[in-house]
Amino acid sequence: MHICKYIDNPNRSLFLIYDTQPEILMRKIGADLILPVNGEPIPDGLVITDDEGTILELGVQSEHDPASIEKYRGVIVPGFVNTHCHLELSHMKGRVDTGTGLLPFLVSVVSFRNIAEEEILDAIERADREMYDNGIVAVGDISNKTDTAAVKEKSPIRYYTFVEMFDFLQDKLAQKTFDGYLEVFEKHSGEGKNRKSCVPHAPYTVSPYLFELIRNVNPDDCTVSIHNQETLDEDDLFLSKTGGFPDFMRSFGFGIDHFQATGKTSIHYALEHLGKRQRTLFVHNTKTGPQDIRAARAWSPQVYWATCPNANLYIENELPYYRYFLDEKAKMTIGTDSLTSNWQLSVLEEMKTILRYQSYVPFEEVLRWATINGAEALGFEKELGSLEKGKKPGINLLDLDPSLRLNAETKVRRLV
Repeated sequence: MHICKYIDNPNRSLFLIYDTQPEILMRKIGADLILPVNGEPIPDGLVITDDEGTILELGVQSEHDPASIEKYRGVIVPGFVNTHCHLELSHMKGRVDTGTGLLPFLVSVVSFRNIAEEEILDAIERADREMYDNGIVAVGDISNKTDTAAVKEKSPIRYYTFVEMFDFLQDKLAQKTFDGYLEVFEKHSGEGKNRKSCVPHAPYTVSPYLFELIRNVNPDDCTVSIHNQETLDEDDLFLSKTGGFPDFMRSFGFGIDHFQATGKTSIHYALEHLGKRQRTLFVHNTKTGPQDIRAARAWSPQVYWATCPNANLYIENELPYYRYFLDEKAKMTIGTDSLTSNWQLSVLEEMKTILRYQSYVPFEEVLRWATINGAEALGFEKELGSLEKGKKPGINLLDLDPSLRLNAETKVRRLV
């Protein structure tokens, strides 16, 4: 066996190992601490990958020639999974006021028009690159249009596209709405590294018939995303047909005289009409309580909860109470929402916000939300989410000391 060392920058060493087998390029990447997520922490650990980023081995640096190791100060973690984004709204950055509440926010987004296509497409490309640079390896992305399709085809990020549908609770519009969005669905890529499914927007915008059409078109092995309990007005609509949504609907020309309050929170309406055999990702959950979480768990074991804390602060000046989810052992994930409702697209910044405002949540738990839980929610866990032999999860370096305390200055560096 012969070993040749190739160095293409001061911190990266590639080793060409060959005998009678095909050439294998390897990287040995070491750090003060490795957090595999699905395994025990490894002090002074080492990750060995092939040249495409597939993990060949985990170990400790002391068992290897120091000259063969790329050594970094900090903590190595898997690539991040962003389970909720609206990439197609990237051109809206800084154009919608903060702190207005959900209903005025939605009106602002819907009424913002006449943006040049070139500006929209350029913003999408820049946002995709921003997520890649921020160590994000997979994204669950809401799409109402086809604007993001080309970028997703060529991006190194793996995308799960959720083609989102809504008919403002109007059964008579359900088929036309579904047919129109099905055309969008067909133009998005679901081949290779990417996947896609049809999804309902939120309980307050999807009629029973549209729910049925969506449920029937999706295979069992898919993920369905739905916005959930982002504001008190949503629960008020279903509990007593009060709150801001009746007037909101009328402002868009949709009457809801036919709508009957259920006397239950909005998630119960969603559970009645979603497909329990599919993975379900509830998004935002700012007003979700313990009884809601328990009801969803009793309905299906394949329930995940995406939190987008910076977007919740941007829109409603409020966060979910994470203690409810911890106590119920709910499977949490992390999303960034869009640049319409956020200052950046960074899972690390979302982690910082969670730990800044609710610091009782353990760092290791939030890391699970940002990695393996998100990968499972999107059905990508065979390759992503944890540092394990045979996976290709991406490798991020956090400039943390072993105390694992995030602060405002903590940065992520993508190594693989």
